[in-house]
Amino acid sequence: MIIIKDIAILLVSIIVIGKGAVWLVDAAARVAKHFGISELVIGLTVVAFGTSAPEFGVTILAAIRGMGDISVGNIVGSNIFNLGFILGGTAIIHSLKTSRTVVFRDGIFLLFGGILLSVFLWDLTLSKIEGIILFTLLVLYLLYLYVNKETIETDEPTDAMYKSDPILLFVGIGMVLVGSHFLVESAVNIARFIGVSDWVIGATIIAAGTSAPEFATSLTAAIKSRYGMSVGNLIGSDIFNLFGVLGIAGIMRNLSVGIDAQINLIILTFMIAVVIIFMRTGWVVSRKEGIILVMIGLLRWIYSFS
Repeated sequence: MIIIKDIAILLVSIIVIGKGAVWLVDAAARVAKHFGISELVIGLTVVAFGTSAPEFGVTILAAIRGMGDISVGNIVGSNIFNLGFILGGTAIIHSLKTSRTVVFRDGIFLLFGGILLSVFLWDLTLSKIEGIILFTLLVLYLLYLYVNKETIETDEPTDAMYKSDPILLFVGIGMVLVGSHFLVESAVNIARFIGVSDWVIGATIIAAGTSAPEFATSLTAAIKSRYGMSVGNLIGSDIFNLFGVLGIAGIMRNLSVGIDAQINLIILTFMIAVVIIFMRTGWVVSRKEGIILVMIGLLRWIYSFS
């Protein structure tokens, strides 16, 4: 009976987190535009944080409680989920155009992040110094974009600010944080009940749940034939997760993980390399390539639970 309750809480938490993140992103973008903040700043700070808010909430709360496997597993799992199921699934519905900038700027930087994190976690610990390095690299990346006046593409128009947006902004943040708290609690209880490790539950179920905003946005865009859900936005979200969220978590305290972390980081790095190759071939991620990405993501889930 207790496990049924935890499953119900987990599902409700995912819904609350997803809805809260959508409100957070939309309201924050409109508020930022109202105060004359540039599209670059909106895209790389407000919207990036908004779409990564579920990962941020879960990862930070897990880090505070010393749950290194869930903290790191959530980020690694979310990034794999984004590149495999979300990017691949969207490409299956309609091929996605890419660009030289997305491939050689954002893609290569993300690949570097995957390799660097693999090195950092080779001793099964993410130290505070390594967290500082990750976060510093994100800051340098953003400064590079600002100095070169480069932007991450977005096709979503931003409406004028509503009077309720400031309230909606804080409500969205609250929903994400509260939902993240209950998501972690219920997921850990379920993992212990069925004998699955914290890493597996963090890198699969929690990762999928915290990717709800990206999944919902991509699916909706595909259904509405708005294929502007670009590869660049998902790559940008993964960059923020890897360098920003995990960097802050590492700064807060040393995070210890199990051997599964090393294996999954190799899978993530391999998937990033495959995505870069797919983006470069014809400057488009085709339906066939989308199927391959989904299959990689699916095989990784099967491997995790096995």
